[in-house]
Amino acid sequence: MFHKEGHKIIFVTLVIIVAAFLLVDSLITITWLRTLVLIILLGFFILILQFFRNPKRITGINDKQVVSPVDGKVVVIEEVFEKEYFNEKRLQVSVFMSPINVHVTRYPISGHVVFSKYHKGKYLVAWHPKASEENERTTVVVENETYGKVLYRQIAGALAKRIVNYAKPNDKVIQGADSGFIKFGSRVDLFLPLNTNIKVKLNQKVRGGESIIAEVDE
Repeated sequence: MFHKEGHKIIFVTLVIIVAAFLLVDSLITITWLRTLVLIILLGFFILILQFFRNPKRITGINDKQVVSPVDGKVVVIEEVFEKEYFNEKRLQVSVFMSPINVHVTRYPISGHVVFSKYHKGKYLVAWHPKASEENERTTVVVENETYGKVLYRQIAGALAKRIVNYAKPNDKVIQGADSGFIKFGSRVDLFLPLNTNIKVKLNQKVRGGESIIAEVDE
């Protein structure tokens, strides 16, 4: 199954690949070279399909837990001062997505969207210290009675130059549901209350909508 954000790109790529196949088959007479070029074209199309796959995920909905919004690797766990929305200290957990990861973004908690904003920006590499503040990004805050407010930020990287965000203020959302897409990879930052019990470690691989990032301490 492929994400709807990739349907147009997949179709256009398929048309180009088919045309290229026919052209290569008619113009290149050297068998090994023709075979090599055809394999490269096929590999490129498979890579595009890989970018836009959208596997079904089963989320065990729990208002006391935060699930990972994306697939990838945990690259940051630290206390920071979040200045766009909270203007106070928060626990930041960042997940880096490589180009081969699933790029669907999912809601980390259930609740209501209280803030959603898009920022134009640069395209620094995703692990750059300033990427969270200077790159193209969207900031979304979801609130529920049990957990409070959780902010997640989709951040474009050197390859990801198109962020899709479905969250709108006052939307009622469900934990693990599709909230957007970052084309060709990058990272997502989570900003959590300080009394949060973090359940992941640095360099741990996580799955969007399934891996538990944190729980609230009662």
